[in-house]
Amino acid sequence: MEEIKNETKEQKNEAVQVLEKTEDINKTEQKTEVENTDKTEPKTETENIDKTKDKNEEKVETENNEKEEKSTELIPEEKIEEEKPQKKRKKSIILLIISIALIVIIGILSTIFAVINLGNTKIMKGVTIGKIDVSNMTKEEAKQTLNEIYSAKAKNEIYLKYGENETAITYEALEVEYQIDNAIKEAYEVGRQGNIFKDNIEILKTWIKGKNIELEPTIDTEMVSQISQNINNSLEGAVVQPSYYIENGKLIITSGKTGNQVDEKELLRQIYMLLKSDDQSEQTIIIPTVTVEPQEIDIEKIHEEVYKQVQDAYYTQNPFTIYPESDGIDFDVENAKTILAEPKEEYEIPLIITKPTKTVKEIGTEAFPDRLGTCSTNYNAGNKNRTTNLILATQKINGTVLLPGEEFSFNKTVGERTIKAGFKEAATYSNGEVVDGLGGGICQISSTLYDAVIYANLKVTERRNHQFVTSYLPAGKDATVVWGSQDFKFVNTRKYPIRIEATVSGGVATITIWGVKEDVEYDISIETKKTATIAYTTQYIQDPNLPVGKEVVQQAGSNGRKVEAYKVVKLNGKVVSTTLLSKDTYNAMKRIVRVGTKPQ
Repeated sequence: MEEIKNETKEQKNEAVQVLEKTEDINKTEQKTEVENTDKTEPKTETENIDKTKDKNEEKVETENNEKEEKSTELIPEEKIEEEKPQKKRKKSIILLIISIALIVIIGILSTIFAVINLGNTKIMKGVTIGKIDVSNMTKEEAKQTLNEIYSAKAKNEIYLKYGENETAITYEALEVEYQIDNAIKEAYEVGRQGNIFKDNIEILKTWIKGKNIELEPTIDTEMVSQISQNINNSLEGAVVQPSYYIENGKLIITSGKTGNQVDEKELLRQIYMLLKSDDQSEQTIIIPTVTVEPQEIDIEKIHEEVYKQVQDAYYTQNPFTIYPESDGIDFDVENAKTILAEPKEEYEIPLIITKPTKTVKEIGTEAFPDRLGTCSTNYNAGNKNRTTNLILATQKINGTVLLPGEEFSFNKTVGERTIKAGFKEAATYSNGEVVDGLGGGICQISSTLYDAVIYANLKVTERRNHQFVTSYLPAGKDATVVWGSQDFKFVNTRKYPIRIEATVSGGVATITIWGVKEDVEYDISIETKKTATIAYTTQYIQDPNLPVGKEVVQQAGSNGRKVEAYKVVKLNGKVVSTTLLSKDTYNAMKRIVRVGTKPQ
């Protein structure tokens, strides 16, 4: 009740205040009207009172309307705030119902879709392997299709370029194989992972966007290594490793030279990338090279290899064993280090040599009575320089005796091929061409020795084939040597010492291994098999000294090949074993034609 009384008092006070304000306004307006009557026509007092009342009523109405508007504005907002949670709840319920409905529909459709595909034994639509469409094929159909396509690529060629030189190698020679079975397995498993929803999504995605599975290739990496080494052996500015040999009572050490070398890993990577891309428009690779520093000269290691105690030659009868003579060889390591401290291309280290009092030759021929293996090759005796090189090499080798377990090194025995050592300029292989080089021809001696070693049933520890097929031995039966880069080595794996006999005479170079036959001796032969052919390319060179239109063949081209060599061991005419000796790749020798450009 008190609250109601207070509200009534407040309302009365507000009414009094309004009336007071109204009176003040009326008084003000009356004064204004009186003042205006002096200027305007006189008005009656009744009219003035009526106007004042009208204005007061209008103001009261205006204030009441404003209050009503304010009160009506507050009511909708309160109602809206109250209605919001209710609307949210309604929306959430509706969305939940819709979501459940969609999930049910999707589940039903997915189940139907999965049931339909459950009996599908073919690769899903949109799947390709190596960009070849295998959609709706069985695994067997896809395999047959891919085998037909990729087997036809065996004759495709990859061109390897280094400088002005280029060689081609076929997919067949590289033994390129694609992992077709793995790719088909992956293709077939698209949409078959076991999760219905994920499988259906993957199938639909494959239908729309497609899915390509790459074919992973494999190649004969050893052949790439051979190609790299062949190029290294003839590469201009190739790295040269330190080496040494003994000559005239001195240890000759040659320091290495910084040079280029084929980046074998990068070459292999580029070949793989080319095969994977399967881009027939670009089949050329510029052979990558890297600059390589030579190894440091290890004088301690050299001393271990050179040092020998003096020993006289002798043999025993029961059991029969030959002990050949051995020079005592030694040198002052500290003195050698002082000599090597000066940067030079070649060093001469004085040796302390003690000679034996009795040699194998003095024992007699009974020391090496049996011929264990021999090989002969022909040469052009009219080529004086080449013949000189052959003679020098055989003189270095002739008479060498190896104890059981001892290793022979061609480079250490023959030494560096220099003018000082008497070697001449003669034909040799370089950068895809036959050119003159110092010591040209001595590879014929290393190759002849290689065959004799195999026939004597000795173990080869280092050997590399030539870059091109030689004229004196079939492919697979040669052994190249390059100073500071490529050596030919073998070990005496027999029970008794062996002796090498080497001669050059009348156009024939012959090397024979002598020793003592063991209780069981085998007949050894070398059989070769060509596994691929590498076609040669033609290089045209403009020649301003020839008239326009005239062509001269400077070098006849020849095909390269890939060869496997086997060591066949027989006993009493029956094959006991067949062992792979090597897989050799010989580059094609390009055909060089000079084309005239001189105006007539």
